Amino acid sequence: MSKGRLGDFVTKLCRAIGGNPTEEKILRETKNFMADLVSVDDWLPDRYAIANPDYYQQYLLYCDGLKRFSIVSFVWGPGQKTPIHDHTVWGVIGMLRGQEVSQRYSYGDNDELLLGQQDTLLPGDVEMVSPTVGDIHEVSNGLNDQDSISIHVYGANIGEVNRHVYAFPSGEKKPFVSGYANSELPNIWQKN
Repeated sequence: MSKGRLGDFVTKLCRAIGGNPTEEKILRETKNFMADLVSVDDWLPDRYAIANPDYYQQYLLYCDGLKRFSIVSFVWGPGQKTPIHDHTVWGVIGMLRGQEVSQRYSYGDNDELLLGQQDTLLPGDVEMVSPTVGDIHEVSNGLNDQDSISIHVYGANIGEVNRHVYAFPSGEKKPFVSGYANSELPNIWQKN
């Protein structure tokens, strides 16, 4: 992976989260950094863009040494989707290729899940998640005939975070840890 675009993104993010800023400031600045990162689709190595025919792939691109954030590529084959899930930490999603549909949910008065806003992300679009701005959603490939790829940054090593999947409409939740499709931590400074 070349130092270029992703390396610049990491550098900007490290500077932005130094000094313990508020989540609001982190989200605002990271949204701008992500918009710049996904504005050009020439930097993601092919090995982090491989779809699996049975389920979506989550490839770790970078994890901060202090686990303050991680960067992941999500690769969606046609028709693939996540379960309804949460993140428990802040996150910023940028669409790189294809199309992604995000169906948001919230809790109602009786702890049942309620349908929220549905957004379609196109290349260059950016979305945010966190417990403070909305954290429960289901994501799917918006295209039935091609792969889609989105880039995510989260405020932790997301592959190790204890999170939840939810039943609809009951709101019943079960714990899960997502892990990654790749087990090695890539060196983003090394050229392909």
